Amino acid sequence: TRFAYRINIHRNRYLIVQAEWLRKGFSKMFGLPQEKFIVATPDRKSGIKIEVKSCANNCYTFLFASTPDCHKNFETLCRATALLERELGVGKFKVILTISGNENRYARWLYRHWGYLKSIEFAGFMSREQLYLNYASAHCLVFPSRVETWGLPISEFAAFGKPMLLADLPYAHETAAGSRQTAFFNPQSSDTLKMQMKRLIERDFSFLKEIPHQVLAEPATHTWKELFDLLLQ
Repeated sequence: TRFAYRINIHRNRYLIVQAEWLRKGFSKMFGLPQEKFIVATPDRKSGIKIEVKSCANNCYTFLFASTPDCHKNFETLCRATALLERELGVGKFKVILTISGNENRYARWLYRHWGYLKSIEFAGFMSREQLYLNYASAHCLVFPSRVETWGLPISEFAAFGKPMLLADLPYAHETAAGSRQTAFFNPQSSDTLKMQMKRLIERDFSFLKEIPHQVLAEPATHTWKELFDLLLQ
């Protein structure tokens, strides 16, 4: 996509990106000063009031909220689930995916390879309200995506203060800033993810860390109003 981004890129007064790592990356890639980039992070306020549940259920629930695109890397989570089900058996944990398994070729491939697993629920598309209900009831968010500008489910789920297992990539480190119980894994390593999931099922949270807040360099905005005020001044 760098070839699409570079068209007329030097003629803009400002360039808008969602994250600091993108500002630094594009600045280096296209030879532009970082001051030309506005980091416009998504508004972290959902506007949805959901009660945070204590998750007393003995069946430990993992959730991966995403669309059925191949870069989302569902297969690493599915492979980890297969390994874990083979080791622990059925009933101790569940993995909820927000795909049905028939949306496109990639989704059908996933279902063909891992649809037999009793520990995976191919739950399908969820409305925003349904998704937040699942955020509230799940024990842990897993986010193995290989490529994101932001990774919105991370910041949405972080507001609940519950464990998150995230791909060890720049976008996830930045989006998870301020979260209280987070660990990272190599997005290609289903074995590492399996071990982390097993530790959580066994109620071992010792490897989870608090991720410090980041102070963004200017120019930066956090709401649509702040962004347009900056552009129009």
